[in-house]
Amino acid sequence: MHFVVTCLDKDGGLDIRKANREAHLAFVKENSASIPVAGPLLDDEGTMMGSTLICEADNKAALEAMLANDPYAKAGLFKDVTIHGWKWVIGAPS
Repeated sequence: MHFVVTCLDKDGGLDIRKANREAHLAFVKENSASIPVAGPLLDDEGTMMGSTLICEADNKAALEAMLANDPYAKAGLFKDVTIHGWKWVIGAPS
């Protein structure tokens, strides 16, 4: 099953994001089979303010367990995380 994960950084979180970015990118690459699409959310000035991931997992609980190991999550970067089931229609891989 696919999921869309939206994470919003807590106020003043840019320094936390920058300090943990390389470890976060390594985490995403290590889990690329489960996280095929990911990238930062940007504010109107182009500054990173959150993350969006499209993930594949057996269920929401399994996804939450995996994402708990993300260095951003471990660093306490996010003020809000939402996870929604998602049906990939346009542009889905064959």
